Amino acid sequence: MVDRPIREWNGLTIPDPGVYVLDEAHKRLGFLAQHMMVSPIRGEFAKGTATIVVAEDPRQSSVTATIDATSITTHNPDRDTHLSSPDFLDVENYPTLEYRSTGVQWQESNDAIFLWARLRNNPLTRRANAADIPAAARPSGKFVVNGLLTIRDVTRPVDLQVEYGGARRDPYGRDIFGFSATAQFEREDFGLVWNVALETGGFLVGKTVKIEIAGEALAESNVA
Repeated sequence: MVDRPIREWNGLTIPDPGVYVLDEAHKRLGFLAQHMMVSPIRGEFAKGTATIVVAEDPRQSSVTATIDATSITTHNPDRDTHLSSPDFLDVENYPTLEYRSTGVQWQESNDAIFLWARLRNNPLTRRANAADIPAAARPSGKFVVNGLLTIRDVTRPVDLQVEYGGARRDPYGRDIFGFSATAQFEREDFGLVWNVALETGGFLVGKTVKIEIAGEALAESNVA
């Protein structure tokens, strides 16, 4: 009997093929934007779902996600009301944000800093160069998920930089894997153009929005 639902792929321990869903108890669907050109304001969506189909070859995997736009919070009621209004997300008419992947790429790793460290500490010769020392086998948990983000019925390509966290069976017997992801997009590309020009130059609200995601996914068979 296999007590760990995992396998090896290019030096990584990855989950078995199957359907996984975002764990509601272990997720953060966050974002960040500049305020007054000087400080970052972070917020998040409290409600969201995602389904990840892990393929035999993880590069053939896919993800779909739906975020409840009405659950936006920046821990400031007045700001949250404004972000929910037609000036921004217009949640009454567009209650969800959607994401659908179109491809997955694995980013092989051979960090220059580790190569330099091996070269510097090589006991055989101080005259060695990078070509003389074989690259260390350092498995990369970094992937790029290409996809389409839809906000207010406007769809644009947005790629997620994903850091894979590992897979295992938790103490409750559930098969899980963890991940984090970042991305950024220009909000005006989605029709979110509201702003106020500052007398000293620049704008009240930054035009670039950064996405910050972290979470765990559970095998669908483990979800009650």
